[in-house]
Amino acid sequence: MKFTPLSLSEVVRIEPRVFSDARGFFMETYHQTRFAEHGLALRFVQDNHSRSAKGVLRGLHFQREPRSQGKLVRALRGAIFDVAVDIRRGSPTFGRWVGEVLSEENKAMLFIPPGFAHGFCAMADATEVHYKTTDIYSPEHEGGLLWDDPEIGIAWPDIGMEFLLSDKDKRNPRLRDLVL
Repeated sequence: MKFTPLSLSEVVRIEPRVFSDARGFFMETYHQTRFAEHGLALRFVQDNHSRSAKGVLRGLHFQREPRSQGKLVRALRGAIFDVAVDIRRGSPTFGRWVGEVLSEENKAMLFIPPGFAHGFCAMADATEVHYKTTDIYSPEHEGGLLWDDPEIGIAWPDIGMEFLLSDKDKRNPRLRDLVL
């Protein structure tokens, strides 16, 4: 596996080694020892799987302490533009974002640590996303951040259509109004 810290160094792109032949392919998507060797000593406790139509934008989501979650995200089918925003007050990178395309073709994954809001937009129909979390879902600790907050300035890709959001995600607060 290749581990590449991004411009927000706690967010890491992971590219598995893929073994392909006429039958298909095989790859490891998580290996505790290899992750730990790259500073990611993680304990995953929940797996989530979603399917989205092209244009669906999910996020930006997070959980507050003491139930903050790290996430290991990958696209099983289709493609997503996956985004992490640093929401750790006092962090030198507070409010900065990073985004990566994760797809069925590139098989890349993104590790998003606790303290970051996470969201993605589906860039293809029937996109399926799988992610592992370091803490279980806790409704009383969940929070959201407005996906198009101009102070953050996420450069979402032009996919040729309007994004489709849940009513809940449309009402998320801006960064300056965020209660952590």
